[in-house]
Amino acid sequence: MRIALGLQYDGSSFSGWQSQVSGNTVQDVLEKAIFEFIGTEAVKGGRIRVVTAGRTDTGVHALGQVVHFDVNVERESWSWVRGVNAFLPGSVVVNWAKPVSDEFSARFSAFERTYIYALQAGPCRSPMAASRAGYLIMPADRWFDVDSMRDAAQCLIGEQDFSSFRSSECQSKTPIKTMQSIEIVSNAPWLYFKIKGNAFLHHMVRNLVGSFLMIGTGKQSSAWMKEVLDAKDRSMAAPTFSPDGLYLAKITYPQEFEIPAPWLENSWLPVNLISS
Repeated sequence: MRIALGLQYDGSSFSGWQSQVSGNTVQDVLEKAIFEFIGTEAVKGGRIRVVTAGRTDTGVHALGQVVHFDVNVERESWSWVRGVNAFLPGSVVVNWAKPVSDEFSARFSAFERTYIYALQAGPCRSPMAASRAGYLIMPADRWFDVDSMRDAAQCLIGEQDFSSFRSSECQSKTPIKTMQSIEIVSNAPWLYFKIKGNAFLHHMVRNLVGSFLMIGTGKQSSAWMKEVLDAKDRSMAAPTFSPDGLYLAKITYPQEFEIPAPWLENSWLPVNLISS
């Protein structure tokens, strides 16, 4: 039986999603929790291995992560939620679970991924948002040139070669991805970037955010973004911005799989920004 889970997690204490020798990753604690809940005899192949929709980096959070795994046992959906959560740390939670067909893949069936970056700007950072939002120091009487950032975003829409925003450690087979939309929401002292595409390169969203902030603070013009994109050269773009405010917000699948939407009841981010 193939089971899909919807996850949320605070990534600030983890070394990212992908399993490592240290064991300090979201994948490691999730696989261990499933193993402890159902035991070795119920595991297909004798070992738990979960497949994820998107591998988040160190310090990056998730509101709508989706995974799947195969087991030789049946449980009620609520039993999966309650049982796995009983063995997870407080920073990770399963929001929903459901059986899916063998044709479903958390990674390959997804056709759209939405990330949100939350940034606080001003003369003083908020201690309540530490590790959960990016921060940029800014005088109280200044704010970003949001219109210029929105103008700059237009050149990124569509199928593009995003080599200029790609980490040197990226393992993607191609730098060509399709950007579906970029929304920039200003509500001082908060600035939100909602970035939606079919897939993303390693550090791509954080590199884009860093470049947008160069434009928003007047260090570069809106036309500079197109120059960076066309250069296909990582050294042309801004430095990689902090992971603190980055959230994997939503994964979208074909309706036939009936994958639930992210559970957002307790989200501190604007719910309408995430769900739309």
